[in-house]
Amino acid sequence: MNTAIIVAAGSGERFRSQVPKQFLEIHGKPVIVHTIERFSAAPSIDSIVLVLAEDRVEEFEKRRSEFPKLTAVVAGGLSRAASVLNGLNAVSDECEIVAVHDGARPMVSIDEIERVVAKATESGAACLVAAVTDTIKSIRDGEIAATLDRDKLRRALTPQAFKTQILRRAFETADLNDAVTDESYLVEKLGHPVAFVEGSSRNLKITNPEDLIFAELLLAKTS
Repeated sequence: MNTAIIVAAGSGERFRSQVPKQFLEIHGKPVIVHTIERFSAAPSIDSIVLVLAEDRVEEFEKRRSEFPKLTAVVAGGLSRAASVLNGLNAVSDECEIVAVHDGARPMVSIDEIERVVAKATESGAACLVAAVTDTIKSIRDGEIAATLDRDKLRRALTPQAFKTQILRRAFETADLNDAVTDESYLVEKLGHPVAFVEGSSRNLKITNPEDLIFAELLLAKTS
């Protein structure tokens, strides 16, 4: 049994909208619904735990019948890591693999989901990544300090998938007051190796208004 935790509890302050970005509509459906539908269609995913802001939980509890794989809707915490932990606490003890995904990434492909889950089943932990195409500089004291070798760099995407006991252990030993931006970071600190799976640049996270426009165009081509 494999479970996806879809995290969508953020306020989306950077988006500069009164409505959190994950609830803005693309082609007549909220972003979060597009994301749920991708995981609902993935053969490797048996159940979905949805993590939302507390004031959105009741709304999606009432909609659970629309998504047969949706088994729990829980309130998020004060940080992303705390929200993921709340979702993890709702995952069945019978679950083998947990895949954690950002609710604001509606363009994830079923192929990406399947390959990440398969790699985590094999290795225990897997992170979806994408190539860095820009030239990356490090800075110091107001100046360019160095140019980094982008061939050795990757952008972390989601989903990131882990054997359930490994992710639980990573949270048990973690300081959630740290700047925890993804679950791979926690598993890395645990000392467990994290395999990477090459993903697509199309799997964008909607962060700014222009990202929503780009997602609309991509979803129009795939619908």
